[in-house]
Formats: sequence, C-alpha cells, structure tokens
Amino acid sequence: MNSLSRRFPALASRDFSIFWLGHVLSLIGTSMQNTALPLLAYRLSGRPFDLGLIGFAVTLPTFFLAIPGGVLIEHVDKRKAIIFLQIIMMLDTFVLAFLCLGEIIQIWHIVITSLILGVATAFEITARQAMLIELVGREALPNAIALQSTAFNLSRVLGPALIVPIFLLFPKNGEGWVFLLNGISFIAIIIGLFFVRTLYKAPIEPRTRSMLIELREGTQYLITNPSVGLLIVIAATLGIFAFPIIQQLPVISKDLLGQIGDTKAAVDMRNSFLYTAQGIGALIAAFSIAMNNSARRRGLRLLLGEAAFILGMIAIPFSRSLLSTTIVIALMGWGSVTQLATMNTLIQLHVPDNLRGRVFSIYLWALQGITPFGSLLIGWMTQEFSLSTTALLCGLFSLVVIGGIQLFRPIVRQGPDSGLTQD
Repeated sequence: MNSLSRRFPALASRDFSIFWLGHVLSLIGTSMQNTALPLLAYRLSGRPFDLGLIGFAVTLPTFFLAIPGGVLIEHVDKRKAIIFLQIIMMLDTFVLAFLCLGEIIQIWHIVITSLILGVATAFEITARQAMLIELVGREALPNAIALQSTAFNLSRVLGPALIVPIFLLFPKNGEGWVFLLNGISFIAIIIGLFFVRTLYKAPIEPRTRSMLIELREGTQYLITNPSVGLLIVIAATLGIFAFPIIQQLPVISKDLLGQIGDTKAAVDMRNSFLYTAQGIGALIAAFSIAMNNSARRRGLRLLLGEAAFILGMIAIPFSRSLLSTTIVIALMGWGSVTQLATMNTLIQLHVPDNLRGRVFSIYLWALQGITPFGSLLIGWMTQEFSLSTTALLCGLFSLVVIGGIQLFRPIVRQGPDSGLTQD
C-alpha cells in the first residue's frame, strides 16, 4: 500500500478514491452514449453536417457560460454544485432513452437534449476541476489530474466495447438501451459525492465585487503570464481546427473504409473498433502520466502530444485500410490526452487558488466554448469537400499555428516547478 501511495499519491486520499471510483462508473456509461449517439444521428439523417450540428449543440453553452461560470463556481460549494449538475445530466439522458426506446426519436430531439447536456457540462467541468485540489491538496494535484484523465480514457476503451453486445441483443433500438444504462450510471458518482469530504477546501468568499471586475482580474493574469496565455491560444486552435475531427469517426467508418455490400452491423462494428482504438491510445497516455508526471518532462510531453494528434490528422487521407486507420486513431487518442492532461496540470499549478476557477474557465472556453463553431466548420467542410480534404487542411493549419508557438515562444513549455525557462 505504501508503494501504491508513493506511485499514486492522490489515491491515498479516501475522498478522492471514492469520487474517482464513482466517476469511472459514470464515465463508462457516458462513453457508451458518446459512441452510440453519432451512429444514431448518422443513421437517421445520413448527413455529416448533422454530426457537426450535434457537436455544436453540446458545446455551444460553454461559449456563453464557461467564463461567467468560473466566477460563480468560486463562490459556491463545488461538491454540492456537482451533485446538482450530475442530476440534471442524468435526467436529460433518461429523456433521450425514452424517446429512442419509444421509436419517436428525431434529429431535433438529439440536438435539444445535447444542448441541455452542454449547459450542465459548462458548469460541471469547471466545478469538478476546481474541486480536485480540495480533495487531495496541492502536492498530489498533478497525480489527481492524471488519474482523472485515466478514468476518462479507461471509459473510452470500455464504453465502445460494451455497446457491441447491446447492439447484438437489441439490433432495432440498441441505442435506447445504451442511453438508459448511461442514465443509471450517473447514480454511481452522485452517491459517491454524498460521502466525499473536501478537507482542503478554502473558505468560500462572498461576492463583494461585480462579475466584470472579477473577470478582468482573470484576463489580466493571462496577459502578464504568457506561459499560461499561450496555452489558451493552443487550446483555442485545437478546439476549432483539430478536436472536432473526432466527431467524424462515423464518416471514416462508413465512407473512407466502406466496402461494397457493407451491412449496418459491419459499419457499427468498424465504428466501435475505431472508438476503442482511440480510447486505448488515450488510456496509455493517461496511465503513463499518472505513473510518472515529472515536472522536467512536462514540456517535452506537451510537444509530443501536439505532434501526435496533428500528424495523425494529416495522415487520415492517406490511410485507407482498417489496420492503418486504427493505428492513426490510436495515435491521435494518445496525443489528445497527453497534451490536454499536460496543459491542465501546467495551468492549475501556475494559477493561484483565488484565480483558479476564473482562469480555468477561460481555458475551458478556449478549448470547448468555441468548439461549436469548429464542429460546424468541419461538418460543413466534410460534407462539401470530403473528410480527407478537411483533415489535411485543418491538420496543416494546426501545425503552422501550434508549431510556430512552440518554435518561437518556448516559454509555453515552462512549468512553475520545473526550474527551467525552456525545454
């Protein structure tokens, strides 16, 4: 047990362990739904644009709510806020399951429920990230971030794999049963949060200033701390031009890898296989970071993660076999988690406690708040020009912007405890 605590110091916290276990179970259900929902939408309409539209709906609230949400979260009990938001997300999922099992589901139903989920998520992510330090303290925070990433990516492996037997048992409306199981899975994290204690919680300060003044403090911090501000720029580039490509995996499964005589079951299996490959690559990244999150390696890890994802995008048009595409998607999964977990750690360790909610909400806004427009852009480009052209152009653009930042402003790789100015 002592060896485990040294390797994973966050698990030495009883409260984090309870939260982490409930979160894993809930995330598995969420991953199952995230795999099944695009398949359902593409089967209903057959239009790649609708995949982008759903991504737009689920992330649009973050554009409007992430930054003010960060201010509000700093003045409430984060644990209670997460419980309330998880209940909202659970009820939203049950509605989706009812519509699908009742065979009355339409694209607009998916868009509306995705929009509601996005509103809850805009607040929940910031509250959950800000709560981590309250569970484990500053010293174990990097390991807690890495373990949370491990939980998320473990679910990305198990979720797509678990929907396969459900689709085989219920070939007509298997998506509805997936949504129902996801709704039930929310109960695990909700119950766990009732038993969690936030031993490192700082006193909640009452609001004495306007929201605009508090927001200005967060933006001023970013201006005077370019090592954090440039991470926000990288996050925005990824959110618009890179990460929405993953929403088009059903297009890869059906169109790029399509064969004459394909059945729905064959396409579903291929799609699930790609999602699983992405999850395996992501899980390897998350677990390796949890095992060794050395401060001196964070800058290099960020660089390698960015390169893996962007080069994977550029390779998509040239990968026409299931094996080569699986390798590319797994590489992109590894790259996405490597860079996101590293950016998350660098930001949270840089930022003082009294600004953490505000600064992290700006980061979330850059990463996910403007993603709706990236989802629409990439959905439109895929429908008009093909996924191959879209992935190549967006990959090259991301390479120029992010590569330029890494080349000319290496301060972006500097950690507060690294003792380095460059990597």
